[in-house]
Amino acid sequence: MAVTFWENCSFLHFQYGPIFQPSEPSTALLLIMLGKVLLSLFLLRIRRLTLRGSFMVHFCTSLALLDLVLLGTMFFIFCFQDFMLLGIRFTTYHICLLAQIMALVYGILHYPVALMAGLDYYLTVTKTTSSNVCRRSLYTVAVVLTWISVLCYVLTLPSNAVGLDKNPSSSGYQCPFYISSQSYWLSLGMLSVIGMVCVLCWSEVRDMVQPMKLMLYKSETVLFFPHVPECSHRDCAKHFLTRLLVCFVGNWAPFVFLQMLIVLLEVQIPAYIEMNVPWLYFINSFLIAAAYWTRRRQIELTEEVWSVDPFVSWKFCFVPFHSQNADEAEKPTGEIVIC
Repeated sequence: MAVTFWENCSFLHFQYGPIFQPSEPSTALLLIMLGKVLLSLFLLRIRRLTLRGSFMVHFCTSLALLDLVLLGTMFFIFCFQDFMLLGIRFTTYHICLLAQIMALVYGILHYPVALMAGLDYYLTVTKTTSSNVCRRSLYTVAVVLTWISVLCYVLTLPSNAVGLDKNPSSSGYQCPFYISSQSYWLSLGMLSVIGMVCVLCWSEVRDMVQPMKLMLYKSETVLFFPHVPECSHRDCAKHFLTRLLVCFVGNWAPFVFLQMLIVLLEVQIPAYIEMNVPWLYFINSFLIAAAYWTRRRQIELTEEVWSVDPFVSWKFCFVPFHSQNADEAEKPTGEIVIC
């Protein structure tokens, strides 16, 4: 990865990423981090409990906790302004320093996290056993090692690369932040896949959406779509892909629209804001849908298989699609349920 330096050596600038410079770093950083932490805690509170754990779910929890610790540390420094701790003098300068370090850490985590989560779902989506202590411990260790390895990489960069003026008390001091391109390319890739699937399955999507009904089914809010009882293998695969698309877009439509605006307008968001829990859960649902599609022939119809996403219920994408007898007594005549 190529790196270059600005002439005033104020900040590390990765070749593909610009910087962002707020005018009032301390107060603005605290307010932004407070909003990010509250949003993360809210999503963790309202998410649905799943029967199976995953790497992404554990990583989202660790991100929320790390943001909370970072906010507490920054608030402590902001309150006391200028103090000594363990022989180190802390000032508001270090609020920006902490945020810059974490911006670098967050900025290079998008690809590794998405890759590891994708491999996790591809290897485990067909497993019928729920999470056990061993698997949860493995996920925890993997998350901790991921954070430690990326943080060590950032800290081993040249000392003047972390991006503050050599004289932070100068009147011209500002707080630049790294902007990663990884989230941009991930968004563009996912939106491209969604667009291609929409084009490929447009007739099926239109046929499903037109008679759509929203209702309560077994304590869950679900959508009713017309049932196609008989189909060829190719048509069945296409109908299943359409169901995955409708489920994903139906749950994440506002976020899909937001990502479209960000990509089209080329909005530059600092990396410490861009790595957030809603964004990771959006990627999580996309990776689950991709895993269901690639492993659709090996999936068994059990509650543990589809109880893996905290926000999207994929159960009725499979019933009664792969088994004409599954939940036969529960499904309405002439219709299937997709939520």
